[in-house]
Amino acid sequence: MVIYKAYIRPHLEYCVQAWSPHLIKDKDCLEQIQRRATRLVKGLKKLTYEHRLKKLRIYSLEKRRLREDLIEVYKIINEKERVDKAKFFQPALDTYGLRGHSQKLFKPRCRMTARKTFFSNRIIEEWNRLPQHVIDSSSVNVFKNRLDEAWEDMGIYS
Repeated sequence: MVIYKAYIRPHLEYCVQAWSPHLIKDKDCLEQIQRRATRLVKGLKKLTYEHRLKKLRIYSLEKRRLREDLIEVYKIINEKERVDKAKFFQPALDTYGLRGHSQKLFKPRCRMTARKTFFSNRIIEEWNRLPQHVIDSSSVNVFKNRLDEAWEDMGIYS
């Protein structure tokens, strides 16, 4: 597993923030590399891909991209990046009485299909689904740990 984390995963994740594959065939091509790499781990060859991910405690590439996007949103909203958060996100106008957390974001309507895949639009629904204790994290590492715990409680690994 060390070989996978040291040599294979960095190539799969290179520049993911700038390039997130949109086409299913591109996603499948990248995911196939991870499938093959997890089969190389001793004792896991005969398990299904989902069971291998659970055993190794890693996410599919799609979930990993989502996790990294959520971490980036956390950094932008809490001003841990040198980015004007108003250029990316608008806070929801009415959060009183809504379920979820206190930092909900407004999702604008998109006329063009291309705009729906922009970072600032594709991540809002996932951000708004997070529980309050994850959002209230004091640091990025605490946010990562709480996000992983929340996903583990929900059974999200594949």
